[in-house]
Amino acid sequence: MVPVRLAGPRLALREYRHTPEEVDALHALYGDPEVTRYLPFEPRDRETCADQLELYLEEAMAEERGVYRLAVVRREDAEDPEDALPIAHASLTLGKYRSAHLGYVLSRPVWGRGYAGEIAGLLCELSFGALGLHRLAARVDVENEASAKVLTRLGFRLEGRVRHDLYKGGAWRDSYRYALLADEWSGPAGPPQGG
Repeated sequence: MVPVRLAGPRLALREYRHTPEEVDALHALYGDPEVTRYLPFEPRDRETCADQLELYLEEAMAEERGVYRLAVVRREDAEDPEDALPIAHASLTLGKYRSAHLGYVLSRPVWGRGYAGEIAGLLCELSFGALGLHRLAARVDVENEASAKVLTRLGFRLEGRVRHDLYKGGAWRDSYRYALLADEWSGPAGPPQGG
């Protein structure tokens, strides 16, 4: 399924392009210690972000695509989503038995506008629609209350707490595991508040 293009009320998800501007946009996410606080890696430099974009494009062109890493843009920023710069990142990593893990990360200037819920909803639509998946799962740091609320609003259920599943910054971190099944997905109920 290449290329992926999804549109919500305010956002669009599309494939990345390897341009200096998109490298800068990814670095704005992955280079910010506050944004990466709950991610499983430390802040990344611009060169590493350029390498990441190259990997994303290779994954998108794979004969059997197993990973979808998508640029998230605001529809209001350009007439064509291809011309808008990413303000967030969305991902789906396919697993066995028609399952996937979803993820999203937003740049700090757009926090609190409900974009995370719209992104996660679009990923659910892709997963349970075009991809025909049965189960979506998400890992959420136990301190990331905003993300837990986003998933809960979309119908994800808390399945448990995983102790010490990430070692970052010299300390072990716990996470919550959330999941949503295809027959539990009722579609997005409009943009959620917060997130």
